[in-house]
Amino acid sequence: MFKQTAIATAAILFAGAALAQAPAGYPADYQKIIDAAKKEGKLVVYGATDSKATQPLIKDFNALYPGITVEYNDMNSTEVYNRFISEVAAGGNTADVMWSSAMDLQMRLASDGYALKYKSVEAPKVPGWSVWDDQAYGTTFEPAAIVYNKRLVDAKEVPQNHADFVKLIQQPKFKDKVTTYDIEKSGVGFMFMTQDAREFGKYIDLANAFGAAKVRVQSSTGTMMERISSGENLIGYNVLGSYALVRAKNDPSIGVVLPKDYTLVMSRVVFINKGAKNVNAAKLWLDYMLSHRGQTVIANDSRLYAIRADVTGETTSAELIKQIGKDNVKPVPVHPILLQFLGPAKRMAFLKQWKETAGKK
Repeated sequence: MFKQTAIATAAILFAGAALAQAPAGYPADYQKIIDAAKKEGKLVVYGATDSKATQPLIKDFNALYPGITVEYNDMNSTEVYNRFISEVAAGGNTADVMWSSAMDLQMRLASDGYALKYKSVEAPKVPGWSVWDDQAYGTTFEPAAIVYNKRLVDAKEVPQNHADFVKLIQQPKFKDKVTTYDIEKSGVGFMFMTQDAREFGKYIDLANAFGAAKVRVQSSTGTMMERISSGENLIGYNVLGSYALVRAKNDPSIGVVLPKDYTLVMSRVVFINKGAKNVNAAKLWLDYMLSHRGQTVIANDSRLYAIRADVTGETTSAELIKQIGKDNVKPVPVHPILLQFLGPAKRMAFLKQWKETAGKK
């Protein structure tokens, strides 16, 4: 089941109040989109980002464009995909905007013709690899991390790369104490693991090590973090680093490693539904998320790591690249190449191999 959060605008404008104006530097005719969005008065977003992290964005969007009610529906990444597909097939109401961490599922929808072609005013300000065909846009720069319990894992044991992790979890101490995503249920978990299969030359050793450790799989980052913090699990793999690094600042039990051989970086992909009821409000939302203002909120309030290079702060792409090194950061491109493992035959083959190696108990 998903959680639904409807967040209304802060206030009703009194008679004669000034209308929202186009941001500085935008084309003069952008005002037409703003005025049309005001008439629509609503925006429906399906997202796989926690409501708590999304609220600062909605609040600031409302401040910029008062009069538009944003209804945000918080689900896991697989639910986002399945709900949208089923609602479209039934001809019912569905999202105006799709925003998900499962980049491959988002690209499947976009490449299958569900995304509106819309060239964002902000497109030139984001990396080229994060935009596909003026339809799908990456909005964040989030690392896949190794997370461990600092109380129970000695500093000398902490793995610094993927090969170290493989060796570590084969030790008896880590049996039944390792966690990662359930790649059958988590879209982002499946995507990360297939990317590991491409990047890590000894991926089969990693899968076998998971099997030896009797890995415990979860469908959410939050559950993994709780179990690592409590000591029920000692170490987690491919945990969303954006959530983990924020948690580590307030939880002395949580340690985070960004692997030094390579760190996968995913970007939450947003696109406008081609059949959106509130298409102008959707355009405002997409442009806002990619703008310097929206990206600053993403970095400093939502703590999801801004993708724009001109946004400064601790949780930004610039800072992450500085920490890991440009050559070791491996962004997952917003591109149909991600569909490689989503075909029924390849997906089933990958999951079969996973069950035979990592899934053995």
